[in-house]
Amino acid sequence: MNAAGSLLLLETVGWGLLTLLVAAAATAAVLAHRLRRPPITATTIGLTIAALVAAALPPAPAPAPFAAVLTVGCLVIAVAGGSPVTRTLLDRVTFGEAEGAHGGLLVADGRELLRGGEVIGLLERLAVAGAIVAGYPDALAVIIAIKGVGRFTELETGAVRERFIVGTLASWTWAAAAAGIALLAR
Repeated sequence: MNAAGSLLLLETVGWGLLTLLVAAAATAAVLAHRLRRPPITATTIGLTIAALVAAALPPAPAPAPFAAVLTVGCLVIAVAGGSPVTRTLLDRVTFGEAEGAHGGLLVADGRELLRGGEVIGLLERLAVAGAIVAGYPDALAVIIAIKGVGRFTELETGAVRERFIVGTLASWTWAAAAAGIALLAR
């Protein structure tokens, strides 16, 4: 085998290993989302960070089949993995606020604010990661505007505002990191 053939084989093996790493991170993300177990969330974070670092290493872009699989895997990581990661962070920054039946915060008069945050987060991360992967960052302004306008009337207490900001930033950071894997592979 000549040098060019050896290099091609090495690159193909490298892209295959990165694809397996992304598949493992995506699987862990789905399990973390479904089972809500902290060790699985930690595994998801670790695998995603490892994939992000590994994606930055190759000197050449991924061949189209690898790029396609990596992109789909990264979208799964962004969407499914963001919920347990965001929840973990929110659990660390909340100070005993009562949570309602629909995942929102209960305020003094018994109303539940920020209901449906889990579903909104899933859609938001899909939109954020999709916009980044598609190379359309202008869409990010539209996404945050829709979210801000939709939630504006609920941001009446400090605890609700804090949860909204921390949750949004955690969710967006996770989605951007997952999308970054796909971008680095290009």
